[in-house]
Amino acid sequence: MGSLVITLLNEPSLSDNQGAPNETQAVHEASDSGALKPKKTSSWLIFLVFLRLGLTSFGGPVAHIGYFRDEFVERRKWFTDQAYAQLVALCQFLPGPSSSQVGMGIGLSRAGYSGCLAAWLGFTLPSALLMILIGLGHGLLNQSLAYGLLSGIKLVVVAVVAHALWGMAKSLCPDNSRATVAALVAAFLLSIGESLGVWGQLLAVMVAGLAGWGFKLGPIAPSGSQVSLNSPPTTPAASQSFKEDAVRALDPRSAQLNRHAGLFWLVLFVFLLAGLPVLTWWTDGAFFAALADAYFRAGAMVFGGGHVVLPVLQSQVVDPGWVSNETFLLGYGAAQAMPGPLFTFAGFLGAATSVPSALLEVFASPWAMVLLGLFTLFFIFLPSFLLLAGALPFWRTLQQQPALQSAFHGVNAAVVGLLFAAFYDPVLVTAVTWSLDLAIAVLFFVALVFWRLPVWLIVAAGGLVGVLLL
Repeated sequence: MGSLVITLLNEPSLSDNQGAPNETQAVHEASDSGALKPKKTSSWLIFLVFLRLGLTSFGGPVAHIGYFRDEFVERRKWFTDQAYAQLVALCQFLPGPSSSQVGMGIGLSRAGYSGCLAAWLGFTLPSALLMILIGLGHGLLNQSLAYGLLSGIKLVVVAVVAHALWGMAKSLCPDNSRATVAALVAAFLLSIGESLGVWGQLLAVMVAGLAGWGFKLGPIAPSGSQVSLNSPPTTPAASQSFKEDAVRALDPRSAQLNRHAGLFWLVLFVFLLAGLPVLTWWTDGAFFAALADAYFRAGAMVFGGGHVVLPVLQSQVVDPGWVSNETFLLGYGAAQAMPGPLFTFAGFLGAATSVPSALLEVFASPWAMVLLGLFTLFFIFLPSFLLLAGALPFWRTLQQQPALQSAFHGVNAAVVGLLFAAFYDPVLVTAVTWSLDLAIAVLFFVALVFWRLPVWLIVAAGGLVGVLLL
């Protein structure tokens, strides 16, 4: 069993067009209508791959998007660069943790709802369990040791994010026009757009889309197919298969989705967003109803990823007295050092929650607090799934329109600008405070890019350097 798991995790290319069909490969099947459709990828494989990513993906949402691209575009060939970028663009438009939604979308597109669940569980569980355990025993942490580890890991994050950003820029901004769009978006967000917050990001993406449409940026694929920014196959048969795969990568039918299902998830999202506050009022602020409402709204009303949700969460959990401000800040520091999504901070907050006196006996056991941490995790991530599952069935129809293809090229370039702005602030400005920090970050970058050392080894080195030198 162990050798099988290792083989699955290290299989570099499970693309739709390589090798003989087997249980782990996504091969083409004939549907009842005679049209080809991709065979579903194993949910177990998706879980194992995302579990490894959940254990090693340090650096926050910007780095996560780069990790996913390396794994599923470069290594496994499950997506083309354009299809992956369009999934990223969709998740940039949706509220919630963008990198987690990209992961859910990958699982959803490859294996339906079970694949979505497998991707989310694999990517989220490692850091979620660690954060819940820290929430249970946060009073025992050594503050100076935690600071040193965090300082060193932040420098590793600089190297990881720089590498991811460079790879995406080469793929999504290969010409002067799109590189200029990315630069303008980054300049806007780092100056005027910063004061606008999330609305500045949305405005930049929408304007970039309009610019792509107006100036016809990038190549336009015939018959609604997508053209990869990498060199396409040269033979006619390979070229046709290549185009089909590019479209299928986000085909909602491969995820067993349709528009009726999408509408159901969107209606359920609206129902919970409007209904949970009513339930809280009707139950006179009952503990579980109020907790579910607070975390669902935090996950539903925040654009831009985990860092943006922190001020929202602070007002939701500190003001009612569920968590002290000191405990909140301690958990935030711990979340920065974790792999995987920053939204697992909710698990820490749930496990560290001060429950009402009437429920003290119920939550006397540590296991009960673990369940409370899982409860808060579920409700902060639930809006992400509902919105993604609701929007994805409509996304392929939109992306097949030639005019919208040009708009998507502009949006893709804007995503690079967004990532660059996020790389500068908060990644670079919070990690590099003096020349020694910059020197260490450059050394980590060289070790990652040129020596190709594994990320976990560089993270371990960063933690050691932080404890000894910083």
